[in-house]
Amino acid sequence: MEKLLIEGEKRLEGTLRVHGAKNSALPILAATLLPGDCVIHNCPRLTDVTAACNILGDLGCDTHREGDSVVVGPCRDCSCCIPDELMRMMRSSIVFLGAIIAKCGKARISLPGGCELGPRPIDLHLAALERLGVTIREDHGYLDCRVENKLRGAKISLPFPSVGATENIMIAASLAEGETIVKNAAREPEISDLASFLNACGARIHIARGGDVHIMGVQKLHPAHHRVISDRIAAATYLSCAAVTGGDVTLTDVCSEHLSAILPCFEEMGCDLTVRPDTIRICAKHPLRALGSVRTMPYPGFPTDAQPPLVALAGVAEGTSVFIENIFENRYKYVPELQRMGAEIKVEGRIAVVRGVRELHSATVYCTDLRGGAALAVAALAAQGESTLYQIEHIDRGYEQFEQNLSNIGASIRRES
Repeated sequence: MEKLLIEGEKRLEGTLRVHGAKNSALPILAATLLPGDCVIHNCPRLTDVTAACNILGDLGCDTHREGDSVVVGPCRDCSCCIPDELMRMMRSSIVFLGAIIAKCGKARISLPGGCELGPRPIDLHLAALERLGVTIREDHGYLDCRVENKLRGAKISLPFPSVGATENIMIAASLAEGETIVKNAAREPEISDLASFLNACGARIHIARGGDVHIMGVQKLHPAHHRVISDRIAAATYLSCAAVTGGDVTLTDVCSEHLSAILPCFEEMGCDLTVRPDTIRICAKHPLRALGSVRTMPYPGFPTDAQPPLVALAGVAEGTSVFIENIFENRYKYVPELQRMGAEIKVEGRIAVVRGVRELHSATVYCTDLRGGAALAVAALAAQGESTLYQIEHIDRGYEQFEQNLSNIGASIRRES
């Protein structure tokens, strides 16, 4: 078992490049199944990306890495089944369903795994695919999906703007007969990035001003190169790391527009920000000020994935901050671990009340999920003494070279087995 050892109270200074977005790379890799022979640039080195490549390999596509790019070969003799052990590795594996059905006309997959953040039902995915003409039957933990003739376009109104369901529809509908219109579609930047990739492959996808996604099906897609957008959640995490240490850090290769709901939080806490289209400099001053209230919402609202690092940051701010979680009901599983470090946080249902303390102390803690692990790292950077973080495989799912990046800007952090 690997662990991270973090000695706190080290001021972070310097420049850090933000890697490509995990939540963009995964659906794009799934979509490469349709054209094959694609090159995905700025594709982060993450265990979730490795899992996606393993799924592609099992489906019949050779993949290999060249620097920061992943090369996906043509898919020959496409398999329509993803083994259970691969599906369990990540929740995002469900996004392969639309691609396999569009490619093979049928699919057999088990229910996906991933972080346990509460119910994230895939019924939105399945209901949408049924609207496109897919017949779905559950069989002992597996989903058997079939299309009689060909996928057909449809008007689909999502009851919730699910990112994964929107992506599955976009991928599958790209090769459907006729037009598909998705009402109440997700608006996250990752949706636009997937549309850009599919359009580069010959798809006809248009995102209307009001957010509706229009997909006119085409006969086939062709290979393309694509560069993945910057990871806005990683950027928010590193900004939190800088702020909690009173640091002066410049992030490069970011898209500041994608962080428009997050950056005001740092300013409210007293940090000075210099924001340009592709760089953000944060100069933090102590003591930090409390945040008031933060509500997580679908994009363009405050993202749920940025909530845990901000909770850790609020833990050392003067005053009381209130967080209302509107996406995942079990998002606060990491809070007891922060309490081990001296944080004063009270959770009632979807509300977390954070009363800032003067200082945190080191502790041995366990990462409960990807973003919860990031929150523990933020707290450890501020804590007195050396903290030990276990179950860091969660962090490896979403942060490329996490300890090396932080070490490069002054953190005392090392990985041990």
